[in-house]
Amino acid sequence: MPRIVFVDAEGKSTEVEAEIGQSVMSAAVQNGIDAIAAECGGSCACGTCHCYIDGTWAGRLPSPDYQEQDMLDCVVNPDERSRLSCQITVSDALDGLVVHLPAGQY
Repeated sequence: MPRIVFVDAEGKSTEVEAEIGQSVMSAAVQNGIDAIAAECGGSCACGTCHCYIDGTWAGRLPSPDYQEQDMLDCVVNPDERSRLSCQITVSDALDGLVVHLPAGQY
């Protein structure tokens, strides 16, 4: 199973195992990563699964589609590393993905 490393706003790392095909958001919720609220359940409609992809991984992910990009315009403190974790599908190629979590989603 691919591993995902979540780094909270204070710098604490939590490594979780994720199933291939599930979203990074789903892996976070299943493993108690509280900074991912996931209020819309993964339908790209709320932005409460906002995260920052570590710079070493940014080029390895597909670019956000127009719907995700529109939602990213609404999140708190977006930057060039911002993504919605509901829109990132876990694969073997993402083993070791490092995801930084915002201090708050609102």
